[in-house]
Amino acid sequence: MSDHYYTQAPGAKHEHREYETAIRGQQLRFMTDAGVFSKTGVDYGTRVLVEALDIPSHARVLDVGCGYGPIGIMAAKLAPRGHITMIDINERAVQLAEKNAKLNGAANITVLQSDLFERVRGQEFDVIITNPPIRAGKAVVHQIFEEGAKLLASGGSMWVVIQKKQGAPSAEAKLEAIFGNVEEVTKDKGYRIFRSRKED
Repeated sequence: MSDHYYTQAPGAKHEHREYETAIRGQQLRFMTDAGVFSKTGVDYGTRVLVEALDIPSHARVLDVGCGYGPIGIMAAKLAPRGHITMIDINERAVQLAEKNAKLNGAANITVLQSDLFERVRGQEFDVIITNPPIRAGKAVVHQIFEEGAKLLASGGSMWVVIQKKQGAPSAEAKLEAIFGNVEEVTKDKGYRIFRSRKED
């Protein structure tokens, strides 16, 4: 059986590479490897999400399924007085995310290897961001929404990117059911950016 990027310990032969890219006017460098999501460059859905993000400068942010770090690192730039926690089950991704945070001068980041929210239970966040692991299945994606909602502070927001053909309608319905609200912030090439607010 072949590894997926949500495998805890990818068995794929290492294939280290480094690339530069510009996002929201920031020039960033990333180290990647085989066995992680979108190893050849920042995927289009992540770009659409990051371009849409609106994060308070002091926010406590959680990046769920952080991969090698592009979303969390940009969040750190957008919230320079806040703190970003990045979690992923994939140990190779976590190691890369730690290196990439340093590479891009993002000191306000903690990276944890975590099976979903295992390592952050009991914490509270103002913003939760996810480009969810679609290949892990709808049940896992919906679990991220449900459990993430419990970790949001009152008034906090959950941001999600998902393709229409990979379950955007059901994701939108699930977010509406959990939060009582969901906004389509933007859409581009089949990708939808949803934001739900915790209003209790």
